[in-house]
Amino acid sequence: MAAPNSGGLSIPVPPDRRLYWALFLNSQLLVGALYVALTAASVASLRLVGYAALWINGGVWVVANSRPDLTAVSTRTRRRALLVAAGYFAALAVAGGLVGVGSEVASGLRIAPLPPGYGPALIYASDAVTINLQPNYLVGYAALAYLVYVTVIDAAGSAAAGLLGLFSCVSCSWPIIVSLVSGGSSVVASALQVSYGLSTLVFLLTAGLLYFRPAIFARVRTAAT
Repeated sequence: MAAPNSGGLSIPVPPDRRLYWALFLNSQLLVGALYVALTAASVASLRLVGYAALWINGGVWVVANSRPDLTAVSTRTRRRALLVAAGYFAALAVAGGLVGVGSEVASGLRIAPLPPGYGPALIYASDAVTINLQPNYLVGYAALAYLVYVTVIDAAGSAAAGLLGLFSCVSCSWPIIVSLVSGGSSVVASALQVSYGLSTLVFLLTAGLLYFRPAIFARVRTAAT
């Protein structure tokens, strides 16, 4: 779509962001329907599928709307932030069951037709390591790691921002603790809908606190002055 200016030229008008989100959501519905129709996957529980949708869409939304100010920090700070974020993602992957110790039954590489959002899951089992890559947790954990990266970048700007960044990052441990207590996100625990609901709630709270941290800092700074 284009809008004419006073000189008669056409100026491109970017589409409304809501259009992109509508296309994104409709694409998920289409892909999910095709996935169930063409594979052995089934929608055993709409509640579980809803949890997976919250992980995926919540993760994509916070990443799409978060931009760190890279102009005010050094390359060293960026690398340190990237290292912290990578370490945090690794901790989430281990605590959440994406990566674990080796299995006595080495089944190799396979694709598991789990319910939409949890599958298709790429599963690898060997004597040394087991890997269980489920789309919803992969997207969610990557989003949290990105928010931690943004937090470290922003916290480098001032001491006050650093204190608030440290406070907000206390919540970063919540998904790890809940994953360990509830048995992680392994396929074996798929029937425990309570733990899935709790982990989803903790994920949303953690992502929300990290995402809205700049607004909270602005209010705190305004109140202090």
